Amino acid sequence: MKDVDKIFTFLCDVTRNNTREWFTEHRAEYDEARAVFEDMVQQTINRIATFDGSVTHLQVKDCTYRFHRDTRFSEDKAPYKRHFGAYINARGKKSFHSGYYLHIQPGECLLAGGSWCLPSPMLRAIRNTIVDEIEQFRSIVERPEFKAHFPIIGEERVQTAPKGFARDYPYLDYIRPKDYSVACRVTDDLFRSKGWLDEVDRVFRLMKPFNDFINEVIDDFE
Repeated sequence: MKDVDKIFTFLCDVTRNNTREWFTEHRAEYDEARAVFEDMVQQTINRIATFDGSVTHLQVKDCTYRFHRDTRFSEDKAPYKRHFGAYINARGKKSFHSGYYLHIQPGECLLAGGSWCLPSPMLRAIRNTIVDEIEQFRSIVERPEFKAHFPIIGEERVQTAPKGFARDYPYLDYIRPKDYSVACRVTDDLFRSKGWLDEVDRVFRLMKPFNDFINEVIDDFE
């Protein structure tokens, strides 16, 4: 995809020159890169809708984020992000409902999904459901193709067993996560290729049964 180089060029430049003054002088490059990314997001929404009709109503603005960073509670005071991201979530990007995340950042591109920052009651309900329906959960996450793309469940996990769960539970790794998300790193060149959307489609289709399992629990809360 030829125009995607506008995204990578701009993100490399803003990483090296992350100041308000530089950004103001190069606003046109940002606008061009943003337009390319938003077109990619729209194409991704359309493709996901072919196998997950719950996202059909979404618009690009429902899935994308401000490029300005909130630096109030961060030691990093750089005013701008170094990536473009879109969270394609049927119930909104602030929902706990599991969705599909597209992340473009030079050298750090990824396709991810699931649910983050879960409240304790919701997290416990997911863990209980996994224990109760362990064979169904295993049939999803132990599928060879799924494991090849998503080898780790969750970004953080408790060190031993969550409170209230037996330490000798044979599938402890499935209830240790503090979030139920998965991620697949991809190369920058994927998005430069003509077949980028087919690969995104393939990865997100692999993810859908995982999202569906988690959403059956989460959606009872929301």
